[in-house]
Amino acid sequence: MATLLFFAPSFPSARDFRTLRPAPPLESAPWTDLLRSEPASRGPPAARRRLFGPWQNSAIRCVFRLDGQCRKKDEPVTLTIFSQQLINAVSLGSLYALVAIGYTMVYGILRLINFAHGDLLMVSSYAAIYGITIFMLPWYVSFPLAMLFTGVVGILLDRVAYKPLRDAPRISLLISAIGASFLLENLALVILGGIPKAFPRPDIFARVITVLGVRIQVLTLYIPTLTLTLLFGLLFIVYRTKTGKAMRAASKDFETTRLMGINLDRIIAVTFLLGSTLAGAGGIMWAMKYPQVNPFMGVIPGLKAFIAAVLGGIGNIIGAVIGGFLLGLGEILLVALFPGMAQFRDAFAFVILILVLLFRPTGIMGEPITDKT
Repeated sequence: MATLLFFAPSFPSARDFRTLRPAPPLESAPWTDLLRSEPASRGPPAARRRLFGPWQNSAIRCVFRLDGQCRKKDEPVTLTIFSQQLINAVSLGSLYALVAIGYTMVYGILRLINFAHGDLLMVSSYAAIYGITIFMLPWYVSFPLAMLFTGVVGILLDRVAYKPLRDAPRISLLISAIGASFLLENLALVILGGIPKAFPRPDIFARVITVLGVRIQVLTLYIPTLTLTLLFGLLFIVYRTKTGKAMRAASKDFETTRLMGINLDRIIAVTFLLGSTLAGAGGIMWAMKYPQVNPFMGVIPGLKAFIAAVLGGIGNIIGAVIGGFLLGLGEILLVALFPGMAQFRDAFAFVILILVLLFRPTGIMGEPITDKT
């Protein structure tokens, strides 16, 4: 409810109409000019649609092919269109998987649903934008630094919002997580402003290649590749290092882990660092795929990633990845095969959540959760 209050419509005044100037098309205008074109984006809805029209609610209004064209509802599903949508589904599922890993890691150790985790997508996106525009860093330097900064924000989140409540009732941790989410969103709203900003997508990710008649944007190939690379790196840390062994021990029993002389606070901090860094990578990829950044951009992707974690089995890293891919596949194929149901795309994800909780609460690869102290 508190989040919805910030979406209250602001009606344009006469001054807005007098000072309104046409916004350049997003494909042709330099992204530095778009970051400065704030008066146009404060105008009436028509002006905002001219500025952000190619991406604003595109999943609801029509089904986009990877070549950027909108498929009409009565257009038949050809093999080419199906192949393009399948590639798009893998790309979207990879993004959900990156964020879902952070949910499942934190829950596996603290039994906490970190509702502020989705807002870390917004943190990394803004950090990448300002790293390029203010500090004039190249993208291959700004993006990794933004991921690292997001990991540090995740550690601070644990230290400020969760660590003081380690021994408190679990409902206190849940309320603190919701409050931390609202805090990040509204801090960004006050400090960075509520006007959406265009994300600078490097040319290397904007190229389009054609394979057997299927037009593929290179970014859609980079996203699953990055996801699998980070997944293998994370699995190596979890299963081949002492820190990972301590993380797995902490997920089983806190007290026994303490008796073994393991510093639980350090292990939890490492968990937040890894999960938040992956969320930072997902936020940057999300912003390049849908190049519009605003303080509330992480709300829906965060909820979808949580659903993916529950679907795959929250607490299981491989399960979170599988759940992310399945959810992305289901969403894209829903609107690809049934364009008339595109407006129910978000509802489809929440229906999946309800069905999983009703018939298989542990998810695909989850195990029955035992309470621990």
